[in-house]
Amino acid sequence: MLSSDFTALFGQAPEMISEAPGRVNLIGEHVDYCDGFVMPFAISDRTYAAIKRRSDRKIRIASAQRPGEVIETSLDQISPDKAGDWERYILGVIWAFGNRITTGLDILVDGRVALGAGLSSSAALECSIAIALNQLFTADLSLPDLARLAQRSENEYVGMPCGIMDQSVSLMAQAGSALLLDCRDLSTEQIPFDLASSGLELLIIDTRAHHALVDGGYAERRASCESAAAKLGIKALRDSSISQLESSRSKLTELEYMRAEHVVNDIARVHQCVEHLKLADFKSVGEILTQSHASLRDLFEISCPELDLAVATALANKSLGGRMIGGGFGGSAIALFKVADIDQAKVAIAAAFKSAGFTEPRFFTSLPSSGAAVISN
Repeated sequence: MLSSDFTALFGQAPEMISEAPGRVNLIGEHVDYCDGFVMPFAISDRTYAAIKRRSDRKIRIASAQRPGEVIETSLDQISPDKAGDWERYILGVIWAFGNRITTGLDILVDGRVALGAGLSSSAALECSIAIALNQLFTADLSLPDLARLAQRSENEYVGMPCGIMDQSVSLMAQAGSALLLDCRDLSTEQIPFDLASSGLELLIIDTRAHHALVDGGYAERRASCESAAAKLGIKALRDSSISQLESSRSKLTELEYMRAEHVVNDIARVHQCVEHLKLADFKSVGEILTQSHASLRDLFEISCPELDLAVATALANKSLGGRMIGGGFGGSAIALFKVADIDQAKVAIAAAFKSAGFTEPRFFTSLPSSGAAVISN
């Protein structure tokens, strides 16, 4: 379908079709830019890209989600200071490859990762392009190198100060596993995350709340964490234990201490979660998720009424545990359930949202999926 749509739009068949998944971060929120450990997994929803090299330097970009719109520029005009919209995520990746990209491109993308749900549709888009360009132009970059390149494009071209987690898991995930990622050196370990054999499923609750604070709030919290690390005399908050943090409390403002307390404890929760997953102790995993939500709500202050209601209602309806995920101020929550309890919980959550006057939530479920790939060339 994407191939025939590309041919109809651009007059020639694509050379390559690639895909990359969105993600859910199981545990370790707002710690990636503190050099911490995170444990995301890829979801089955993916973004697809069809690409063909051109004989000139023109770039044409289109999206299946925006029929009739073709954005045109050229390799020589790509610059971080140029205005734009969603196409900047694609142009940023091309820009980050630098002089490895030697010809113009025709690109058609089909984004199947829900927008604004905290499932990292942006990284899925970036990585679907990066994995294809790496092969088309024989750049021979490793997956960690591609993750850094895609992160750099979002940081420096799009202007979003995201950490490295989303791009890493979109590229390196494996089906049936969560990815334990060290955000300092990008070393990884695949951790078995087999919910199905225990009769469990992870419910993703898209609150459909999108609060205006999200971009500025993210940057502000990152700045607080970096300021706290500088005052503590360490490279990043990853290098502090909770006892070290407590003994240095007088060096920090109250706000910096709150932010740092969340980060240091959430990194510890990642390691605890790994141990419980290796034992298939999902009751303890659920308890850790719930602790993380309380920390994100009370110490990091990035939850919102919709997220809190989603988690509280899930817990009141037999969830083993749950928390908000993503940047905060809206987006999605996750809740761990026995499969038999999910339908009743969905009804209860939808009813709670309706009585609170909130937009009706959307629900997804996903088992851990595989990472980015070239699927035809």
